Formats: sequence, structure tokens, C-alpha cells
Amino acid sequence: MVVALAAVGTALAVPLSPASAAEPAARADLRADVNRDGQVDVGGSTDTTGEDTWSSGRGAVYLPNIDDDTKRCPVTGPGGRPLSDAKLAACNDASDTKVNGTADAADLARIRSVPMRGLPSGAKGTVKITTGAKQTRVYLKRAGNWVMITPQTSLSAAELRSGVEFGVEATDIIRDTRKWDGRTVIRLTVTAGGQSTSDSVTLRVAPLLTHHHLQKTQQMMVTKLNRDADWSGLQGKFVTDLKKEAEKAGITRPLVTFDKYQDPWAQDFVEPAYVSMTGTNGRRHVMRVMLRSAQPDREAGRELFEKVRGRDIGVVQAFDASAPADWSLNSMGNLETIPPYAHNGRSFPAGRIIMGWRKDSGERPSATMRTLLKSQGFQDPLLLDTSWLEVGHVDEFVQFLPADTPRGWRIGVADPEAGLQLLRDAKQAGHGGTKMFSVPGLGGSPPLPDTIDQALASRHLVSDNNMAAQRIAANLEILKRETGVTDDEIVRVPALYTRGSMARTEGGDDVRVPRLTRMGGNAPLPDEVKEHGQQRWLSRGGNDSARAARATVATSAYVPGAVNGILLSRDRYLAPRQWGPVIGGKDIFTQAVTAAYVKAGMKVSYIDDWYTYHLGMGEVHCGTNTLRDASAAWWKP
Repeated sequence: MVVALAAVGTALAVPLSPASAAEPAARADLRADVNRDGQVDVGGSTDTTGEDTWSSGRGAVYLPNIDDDTKRCPVTGPGGRPLSDAKLAACNDASDTKVNGTADAADLARIRSVPMRGLPSGAKGTVKITTGAKQTRVYLKRAGNWVMITPQTSLSAAELRSGVEFGVEATDIIRDTRKWDGRTVIRLTVTAGGQSTSDSVTLRVAPLLTHHHLQKTQQMMVTKLNRDADWSGLQGKFVTDLKKEAEKAGITRPLVTFDKYQDPWAQDFVEPAYVSMTGTNGRRHVMRVMLRSAQPDREAGRELFEKVRGRDIGVVQAFDASAPADWSLNSMGNLETIPPYAHNGRSFPAGRIIMGWRKDSGERPSATMRTLLKSQGFQDPLLLDTSWLEVGHVDEFVQFLPADTPRGWRIGVADPEAGLQLLRDAKQAGHGGTKMFSVPGLGGSPPLPDTIDQALASRHLVSDNNMAAQRIAANLEILKRETGVTDDEIVRVPALYTRGSMARTEGGDDVRVPRLTRMGGNAPLPDEVKEHGQQRWLSRGGNDSARAARATVATSAYVPGAVNGILLSRDRYLAPRQWGPVIGGKDIFTQAVTAAYVKAGMKVSYIDDWYTYHLGMGEVHCGTNTLRDASAAWWKP
């Protein structure tokens, strides 16, 4: 919404010197970077039109200065005791009254006063924040130093004659437009000879934006487990393999590793986001913002403040006063971003957020988080139904892939019908006795001995996947309606879901087994897995009672979910190793998944996450995160 604010101004009636008699009377004229080119034009008119208004395409931008350029913020209290979450979040560069970091003050947006030649020596100026004063600080560049402006600050006639440079910062992001819509109005008043003239400019804080898959991956994030938690060494191997895959994709920056809180779900406790404006050098100045999940009891989010926050990296947390009923919906694996698009009169130049909700019960992600995201004004969250999934995250069935098409991207979705058809075709070809899974067990034998015939004969597996197909189709209709995507722009990736592992009684009847209390089939978890690994696997789906309440209706991936992988580069995709039936020396699910992505122009590689993530109802995407290039202008299509 664009709101016009009238500038206040009257001619200043003071005697002019003979040298300046030909010049117009001096008037206060404050300028901001309205056209967002990084320069404040005080000699021309490129920054005058619209200086008192703001729209998505034009208007001055300033940053929430919530990073920690000099790493001055404490991460422990007296005696090394942990700080509270609130105290961790309270410190950043905007929490003091000085300009931190480098001499160029890159985090400050600039505004300038037009030089007032001929101003008499007795003149003085004042600056006041008339809107957004609680969330905004203005600094004055004086004798090479930045000084915060207070009600007592006075600008001299000499400063006003030369023109004054100011720096502006916000103390926070927009959290709720009902409380603050992100705008600040700054007014310069010049007084001389008993008369005054004023001028104002409007700025809006840069929106907090989440990344989409058209932005290049620059760095990967993953959790390293200690020896006690990684008793088998499989997580260490996963991290090593991930590093190799990242390097093959041209990602040269080292992995960001979390290690303090031993939470393996690096996708879930943080969503990398960013704010940006055009810097004084004409290039985009980007500040990464780690958006902590709305799960105050999830300690792993603290490591974002303790380890990750620093120069040009801030952290934001937004907790509800009371925890929502469904803890899992607040994991950030339940937040993905549609790439930029315009459809039916609505434009999303920075992309649009999708989140899952439980339509069957009405449960939604944190209201505080949803309000925060919507209040940015650019990525209005779209809710998809994840009632049918035990964990309930959108990353379990949908993704977005770059494409050399007019739209620039496609939708990738899990296809349970294609997964069932793979089994039926194999059975028809005489391979029904082939083992359903080819993954080796910890003891050297396959942990899931069910055959293709047994899987297809299950009373539940077929119905589970027919239900999943219907739910995915309904969500796809929502995405098609909202974005304009057509069937030709959809990549269907074979998948299978189940409400749990399947065991059989002696009579041959199916018996439901809780997913995480069994390795699968009839093989119970080894004692060492129960002791070391089960608790961390359980964390993705929430607490036991919440999962139990959903167990009769909700599913998770049976074959490792291929869409729950990582887009490493525009044409390189990393999927979880399928470990499906092997026929003629080839994994039929691997073949089918590869064919689907190759047809979409992707090169596919695989990484084993069976014991590290798959058995915990997640995949490689759930255990990793990506930092992406945010240098493009978010206001341009």
C-alpha cells in the first residue's frame, strides 16, 4: 500500500548577499535514494519524485541493522552460564547508539541535505523522526565520525551550506504491520531570521525475504554429531559425502557445521533469509538473516546466535506466547519458497512462501511467525494441506526446479502412483519375489526383507499411496491456481509413502509398527540404536503423543523421498539414495527418479541417508540447509 506524505516547506525570507542575489531563496531540501541506485542525487532530480511515498518498485530503503559486525555481543553470561534466548536476541549492532563495524558504515542507508548556499551565519537545523521513531536511528556525519542525532542535536549554518550526510538504520525487522509497517519519516527543519522551512523523506525498512531455487547455492549447512551420538560413524560419512557433492557442484565455500546441540535436522531449526539495499558503491549490500524456527524448546536455534551471527549475518526469532499444538509444523522444513512469478494481477518478484497446515484438524504453523512473514509485504505465505503427512512438512512432497522456459521454473512433486506402477510392472515381469529394499543392515543383512509381492499384497501400502496421490493432487491444484503453472510444467518423481513399517503375523496379516521403534520388517532396533540414535530421530516429528494421535492417518516416505533432496546448482540435484528393488543389477527406483530429473534438465547424484535421516522420517534436504546468492534486486521481476 502506497501512502503519500506531504512535505512541509515555506520559503525562508532572509536577505541575500549580492553574490547570491541571482539564486532562489534558500529552502530545506532533504533527499534519499528514492530510485535505489545507491546514490543520493542532490544536484539533479532523479531522487525527488516519490520521496514522500513508497511502493514495491520505488522509494528509499534502509536496513534493520541486526548483525554483529565486530562480534561484540556476548554468548554467555557471568561464569560462562548460558544466556536466555531473549538476551541472546537482544544484542546486535542496532542495540547500541554508535555505528559499529567498518568505516564505510555499509549497513546505514544515506540521506542528504541539498547545500543551502547563502544561508546566514545564525541559521541552524534540526532533524526529527516523525514516524517510526522507536524503530529508527539517524546518525550525522560530522568531522569524519558518525554521531547519533538526538533532540538536542543542532546543525550549524556552515554544515547546512555544505550539505549534510546522514546515515539511517532500523533497530528491527517488520514483525507486525498493525504495530509498525516499516516506514520512517525523517524531517529536516532549518530556521533563520525567525522563519523556518522544512522537508521530509520517507524510507521503508527492507523486507525480510526467504530464498528460492533460482538463486545460486553459495554454501551448505549441516550438523556434525559427536562420537556418542554418531556411534556408527554414518553421520560423519554423510557430512564427508555432502562436502564432496558440494565441491563437484562448484560450491567452494566450506560447510557451515552445527555441533553444539546435536540436532541433526539442520533444515528444521533455521530458515536462511536476507535483507538488502543498494549500497553506496552501486552494488547490492546484503545482510543474511537466520530465521530461527518458532520452537523455543529447540536449543539448536541458539547456535545461530552463538556461532553464526557476525558481520552481515543477523538472527531473528519469533516465538508465540504459548506453544502451538503441533510442534512439528513450526520446523522450517515446513517453509519453502516458490520462485518469482506474476499471475492474476498479483506479482511476487522475490518469490512466495508456502507452508503446510493440517486441514483435517485446523492446526496451523505459529501465528506469530505467519504474521511476521506476511508483514514483509512481498511473499504472502500460501498454506498447503499436509494433514496426510506424519511430520507435516511441505518439503516431503513438493519442490521447485529451475527451467529454461518463459516462467523460469517448474514444480517437482512426489508421484505415489508412479511408485506403485514401478512395483506392478516389476511383478508383471516376473520379479515379484525380489526384495523390496536393497539397503544393507547394520549386521550385514537387509533390514527390510519384504518382497515386491508382499508390499503389493499389503492391505495398507496401496491405500496409503492412493490417499497420498489424492492429497498431492489437491495441493497441486492450489499451486496451479495460484501460480498459473500448467501440467506441462510439472515434474513427477516416483515415490512411495506408508503409515509405518510393515510386519507380518504368522497368519500373514499386516501389523502396524510405529515407524521409529523398528528398523523395518521384523527386525527390532539394535540396543545401541535405541540408546544412541532413536531420540534424535524422533525429534523431527514432535513428541510421542502428537505422533501417536496422527499415526492412523498420516504417512511418511517408504522409499527415501527423492523430492526431499538438495538443488546444488541450476542443473545439479542431490537426491537420497533410493535403496529400492534391484532387478538386472539396477535399482528400479533409482532409474526412474534419474529419468524424471534428466528429462527436466538436471544431473542427478545420490547420497546415502537411510540410517541417518530416512528412518527418522526425513531425508537429505531435512538434514541440510543452503545459503544462496541474494545480490539481485528483490523489487525487480
